[in-house]
This record gives sequence, structure tokens and C-alpha cells, in this order.
Amino acid sequence: MIAENLAELKNNIPEHVKLVAVSKTKSVHQVYEALGYGQRHFGENKVQELVGKYETLSEEIFWHFIGHLQRNKVKYIAPFVHLIHGVDSFKLLHEINKQGHKNNRVIPVLLQFHIAQEDTKFGLNLEEAMAMITSDDFENFNYVSIAGVMGMASYTADKEQIRKEFKHLKQIFDTLKESHFADNTAFCEISMGMSGDYSIAIEEGSTMIRIGSSIFGARE
Repeated sequence: MIAENLAELKNNIPEHVKLVAVSKTKSVHQVYEALGYGQRHFGENKVQELVGKYETLSEEIFWHFIGHLQRNKVKYIAPFVHLIHGVDSFKLLHEINKQGHKNNRVIPVLLQFHIAQEDTKFGLNLEEAMAMITSDDFENFNYVSIAGVMGMASYTADKEQIRKEFKHLKQIFDTLKESHFADNTAFCEISMGMSGDYSIAIEEGSTMIRIGSSIFGARE
């Protein structure tokens, strides 16, 4: 089942788009199964679950933290996390830099933007992001690397609404790239698109999709 789902997905997505398998609530056995079929990037949204799987599973895995991250929990994932998707405040960025320093590693992150109509989703607006990256403190952040942007579309059946929101995130990426990251090759990722809307996200410029139920089946 997992193998067939992965094969179908990989046939449907362009080579330049990275597939992050969302393994939250899924068993170690299910992750091993996906690993056996060549999947290397996995996403978790709870720190405790991520740490547990990291300690149990293969070192071949690139772990992505895709949930809302509390500052007091950054220290637990800082030694190994491959990419933190949801940086939505300057205080969180500051803490990630601090923990990166303690672990002597540069931690890649994505800036999360609020592109949906729903108030329940987290994220920055462009003005807040600009204020962050032009601040004096940001100049001294040597242990964090801004790798791109991330956003979640509204939970709606209206495909044009979803497309409009993804288009907006791509515009934010382009604006930041042009104004602050033109010479920075690390700033290259647009993480948008999940099981229900990834095809629209790819059409609108996504470089990274986060897929759970289309790989592992419905949530348990």
C-alpha cells in the first residue's frame, strides 16, 4: 500500500519537487516501509514524537519539523533536525540560532507566512518578515540559514481560492529573493501543498510538498 502510493506520487511530481512524507502519528514500522522504497525525507509536528523516531530509526532519514514549534522545545531537535518549516516569529528564530550555536551547526529554516483566510493558522506577513531580516540582530545570526518560505492554504474545496493563496506565497518568495537573498543560493525552497492540493501548489511554484494521507492512508 505505502509502496504503491509512493510510486504513484513520484510519477506525478516533477523531479525538482521534494516529497516530505508526513509521518506524524504513524508507526516506526510504517516509516521503515517507506524508507525501504527510497523515501528519505519525513515530517513530524510534535517534538516528542520526532525525537523518539529519530532515536529509533535509521540515520539515513532527513527529519523535517512541520508543526508550530515552541521556543522551549527547540533544544531537543536542534542537534539533528534537517529543516524547520514553521518559523513565525523573531523570538523563535533567535532561539534556533542560539541552539544552533550550542550544537555548532547551522540550522536551515523556512519562514512561515499566513496566506489562508483562516485565523487558526500561524504565520508572518511580508512586513513582519522584512522587519526581521533587516534587523541588526539578524546580521549576527550565524547558526541559522533561511532556506525559503512555507505556507498553508485555506481548508476549502474552492480550488481558485487555494491557487490564489499559493500564488501569493510565490510572490512573497520572489520579493524576498530579489530584495535580500539574490546572491544566496540556500534561499530556494517554497514549501506548499499537501495531499489535497499539492498539484495546484506545484503548478504555482512549490519546490517541496508535505504529504501524509496520500502515502500512509487516513489519519489514525
